[in-house]
Amino acid sequence: MIDEKYKYSALTSVIIGSAMEVHKILGNGFQEVIYQRALAEEFAIRNVNASREFEMSVFYKGKVIGTRRVDFLIENIVSVEIKALVKLEDVHLAQALNYLEAYNLEIGMLINFGAKSLEYRRLINPKFKPIS
Repeated sequence: MIDEKYKYSALTSVIIGSAMEVHKILGNGFQEVIYQRALAEEFAIRNVNASREFEMSVFYKGKVIGTRRVDFLIENIVSVEIKALVKLEDVHLAQALNYLEAYNLEIGMLINFGAKSLEYRRLINPKFKPIS
């Protein structure tokens, strides 16, 4: 799964592998919080530095206008938004991309445990601005 042409490919591969293990064991049909707890356990087993329900500021024109909790912030560089839906819709992808932009994170993952087969998307923030 590692493809060096993608930034943080090794890390996103571990995230995907962890999610696959959770889905393999639990299957679909649970509430999102159950998958979140199981994924936290799997990250711990794999020694992944994961902050669960990490509260981040949302900015508008440089001013904090609120906060939002990302399901996981991995290694302080990759956000992971999880869902437990029968089918991902475009609105869920847009939501995850909006979070990347609002948090100014470069890479994110959208993972859906609710389908019969695990669904995941690797996301890239086209508006990412490195902080000097």
